[in-house]
Amino acid sequence: MSAPAPSPLAIVDAEPLPRQEEVLTEAALAFVAELHRRFTPRRAELLARRAERRAEIARTSTLDFLPQTAAVRADDSWSVGPCPPALQDRRVEITGPTDRKMTINALNSGAKVWLADFEDASAPTWENVVLGQVNLIDAYTRNIDFTDPKSGKSYALRANDELATVVMRPRGWHLNERHLQIDGEQVPGALVDFGLYFFHNAQRLLDLGKGPYFYLPKTESHLEARLWNEVFVFAQDYVGIPQGTVRATVLIETITAAYEMEEILYELRDHASGLNAGRWDYLFSIVKNFRDGGTKFVLPDRNAVTMTAPFMRAYTELLVRTCHKRGAHAIGGMAAFIPSRRDAEVNKVAFEKVRADKDREAGDGFDGSWVAHPDLVPIAMESFDKVLGDKPNQKDRLREDVSVQAADLIAIDSLDAKPTYPGLVNAVQVGIRYIEAWLRGLGAVAIFNLMEDAATAEISRSQIWQWINAGVEFENGEHATPELARKVAAEELANIRAEIGEEAFAAGHWQQAHDLLLEVSLDENYADFLTLPAYEQLTG
Repeated sequence: MSAPAPSPLAIVDAEPLPRQEEVLTEAALAFVAELHRRFTPRRAELLARRAERRAEIARTSTLDFLPQTAAVRADDSWSVGPCPPALQDRRVEITGPTDRKMTINALNSGAKVWLADFEDASAPTWENVVLGQVNLIDAYTRNIDFTDPKSGKSYALRANDELATVVMRPRGWHLNERHLQIDGEQVPGALVDFGLYFFHNAQRLLDLGKGPYFYLPKTESHLEARLWNEVFVFAQDYVGIPQGTVRATVLIETITAAYEMEEILYELRDHASGLNAGRWDYLFSIVKNFRDGGTKFVLPDRNAVTMTAPFMRAYTELLVRTCHKRGAHAIGGMAAFIPSRRDAEVNKVAFEKVRADKDREAGDGFDGSWVAHPDLVPIAMESFDKVLGDKPNQKDRLREDVSVQAADLIAIDSLDAKPTYPGLVNAVQVGIRYIEAWLRGLGAVAIFNLMEDAATAEISRSQIWQWINAGVEFENGEHATPELARKVAAEELANIRAEIGEEAFAAGHWQQAHDLLLEVSLDENYADFLTLPAYEQLTG
């Protein structure tokens, strides 16, 4: 008797999209289905392991480098694979979602790399998931243009040798794609985003002299990096390209991953390109993991936690040393400022802050850094040009002067700042305004001259939760309580209504966003990710 035919991948509850047949081909869906069958069971085990590790942190209020992998850290003989030419120079990287206008602007921005984002800068509507793939295919085949319906301005690609190299970021392991199912089980969003992109573009990118390059988000351990490596090995064999063609840069944006940087590079070594210091998600991860660790783990206002804070210096300097020891790129954090068209003084102050931040990163040995807006590309470029000159990177700076102890990474109480009442107000403002836009399908949102994404919403709601549960007293004598958070949220909702008018307010998702922020900020059971309950409310 012959074996039963494999279950087909079903597209569920999705309205047909223009040109979706170019992405959701039978062959591409068969590849995604194979990824799901092979790797989703292990992904489920690793997600369960996250919960176990979090419980251990709650019990001990500490973290340490892993004793069982000490030999990997002590072995100086290994390094990551040789860097492909297209990724040698990464001195400025621009980030953003894969909508059509952003695709053209990011590729044309003058940055060396574009992080094409299906994760925190993209709300995972089915339209964004599928049409983002269409836009990248169109960009690689030079079949992309865009005319802004409001301004009438047209956008088109520059010459190939002037375009940024794409490093694509799929969703994290924790998120599912509800519109693709096998036997009623949702396929992990990471495998959908990776699978469709890799299947359609791996060979095409090689023909262009580049390759399938990825940013891996929300990684919490070297075992999760090992799973990605297994995905890469299988995928390269499946489409018939050489092993080691894939290159991955891992975001060190969780506190647990900071203790496993070398092990993460080791697991991915033939496919590793570098590590990135993802600062906002990193702070969110500290709050999430040490939320019941007492007052010494209470973070002040997010804008008071600069990269010069001792525990953040320890994290970034360890990252540079680790990367360069193993021949990998060290990529710095985000400059999220959005230039103002109306206020030159705001721009002047912000540009100086961006310049100081990028000067510090270049001086510390980073090989490149992130910006969120094309106008910041020249500023960041200047900072790295001064240090790099004609060199593509500074991986030869081994930073052997750096010595970071386990306790240094969680020395939160070394920061001389405390939560403030204006900090609470800002967290509520950013939380409501971001979530409302996310529910409309926008993942990258300009709020108060900063480009906010899901990571900043996570730190906002996490700080509200932490301050309330720690019984923080603000400088005005008020205590952080659920009642105070509700009062501030109600005031912000009224302010938004007055600011945008009744018609625009009614057309948005403002009450829904307000309610969701309070749910994830006040619920006794802390939600691991804001985007999990939010995804249940996302339409489209």
